[in-house]
Amino acid sequence: MINQPKAERGFEHVNRYFDNRHSVWTAKILPGEFYVSAHGEMICTVLGSCISACIRDKQLGIGGMNHFMLPAQNEFSSGQWGSDANTSATRYGNWAMEYLLNTLYKLGAKKENLEVKLFGGGQVLASMTDIGQRNILFAYDFLQKEGLSVAAADVGDVFSRKILFFPDTGSVKVRRITTTRNDTIITREKGYMDQLDSENTGGGDIELFD
Repeated sequence: MINQPKAERGFEHVNRYFDNRHSVWTAKILPGEFYVSAHGEMICTVLGSCISACIRDKQLGIGGMNHFMLPAQNEFSSGQWGSDANTSATRYGNWAMEYLLNTLYKLGAKKENLEVKLFGGGQVLASMTDIGQRNILFAYDFLQKEGLSVAAADVGDVFSRKILFFPDTGSVKVRRITTTRNDTIITREKGYMDQLDSENTGGGDIELFD
């Protein structure tokens, strides 16, 4: 087994394990988390209506992934979050994107070398509001305002996705999870959304895999 690389400062809390299938150390991020690596790791997550942006510097081979639940903090909250990186702010797209980009820039990434890929935004929750679509629109709008183009994307539709991102190469593997295998993800996302409601009132290619 390859020795576990040291996590970048501030990411020591993220769950990491050795993935035997891909023979690589892997960081698994949850909703509201993000992770950046310069050591050839894989970053993975599972998305329903949430969005992940996979962003890397093509020259340096460093990159990261976020996982946000709702578009923007000021749309849904009382403004109590966002004072520092240890808050729950990155559950919102505006903070999740800012933190990810700023961390990459601090590690030496250059804007002109960035490659961006977007994933998620499935309509997996039966509700009047299509949160996934709102997340997709936010992500594209944010990137356009930042002057960043989207190199590839797999967004929308009605299924969840498992995402495997290799920042050093830019390769992304996507598994589309059908509704028959989707109950756990739907239950988890509904729980997170209920929690938010409670608090607020108080390159490489994309590869589908099996």
